[in-house]
Amino acid sequence: MSDINPGFIFIALVVLAFSLSFHEMAHAWTAYRLGDPTAYNEGRVSLNPVVHVDPIGTILFPLVGLLFAAAGTRVPLIGWAKPVPFSLRNLSRPRRDVILIALAGPASNILLAIVIAILWRLLAFVPPVDQSIGQPIAMFLVIGIYSNLGLAIFNLLPIPPLDGGKVLSNLLPLESGMAFDQFTGNYGFIILYALLLTGILTRIVSPPITFLASLLLT
Repeated sequence: MSDINPGFIFIALVVLAFSLSFHEMAHAWTAYRLGDPTAYNEGRVSLNPVVHVDPIGTILFPLVGLLFAAAGTRVPLIGWAKPVPFSLRNLSRPRRDVILIALAGPASNILLAIVIAILWRLLAFVPPVDQSIGQPIAMFLVIGIYSNLGLAIFNLLPIPPLDGGKVLSNLLPLESGMAFDQFTGNYGFIILYALLLTGILTRIVSPPITFLASLLLT
């Protein structure tokens, strides 16, 4: 098995928790702005990871990814948090609004990646500091860029419980969308783990992540 830097793991998990919290807060805030206070009333418009943690998506799925990384397989550190609740009856245009709520999460991660990239570039103008301080900061920022791009790309996959599944089901005709939700709702987790364990997931999400990261870091 390949050696994994414990410091890297700690920083990566902290970044992932914050990025997922930002992602879910964006869902909740968008739903609130569209007229549904359900998530707001449950305290989900928050960066507190505790209110967003999902045992499978926030803990188990990333840990499986880390085990694959320990075995020498390149796997992006990705996952999902507890879904943000919303009530369709509070939305003026339910199908359109569900799409907007779903897209708010990936969009927030892309925005966060851009902000982090700007901070990373600003490091070049900071006077040299002790490497024991500068290196962890640089590592934190680079991990932040890759993690947020990874979350954005991963969550756009058209598989429930991911945001892309909600987008696709509401773009389809009503009956087709309901059938899609029923089928993938039962098998979504199985599909995601199958993609992860076979390495297909990495081959799907890594190229766009690498391309976008190169644009931000070059």
